[in-house]
Amino acid sequence: MSTKTFNVPAISCGHCVHTVEREIKSIAGVKSAHADEKTKQVVVEWDNPATWEQIKNALVEIEYPPEEVKA
Repeated sequence: MSTKTFNVPAISCGHCVHTVEREIKSIAGVKSAHADEKTKQVVVEWDNPATWEQIKNALVEIEYPPEEVKA
C-alpha cells in the first residue's frame, strides 16, 4: 500500500473537502482519502491499480491541483 500527504491550496470550505475526497475515492484501488479544511492537507492510501499519477490528474481535472508538502 502507498500513502501520500500533500497540500491542495484550493480547499477553502467543507464542500471542497467533500469534492476532493469523493473524486479521489472514485479511483479504483484507493483505500482512503482524508482532506482537512484548516490545513489544506490531504492524505491518500492506495493499492494497485491506482497510481499517484491518476490521483494527481483527477485533482487537476477538477481544479484542485495538489502541491508537494515541503519538509
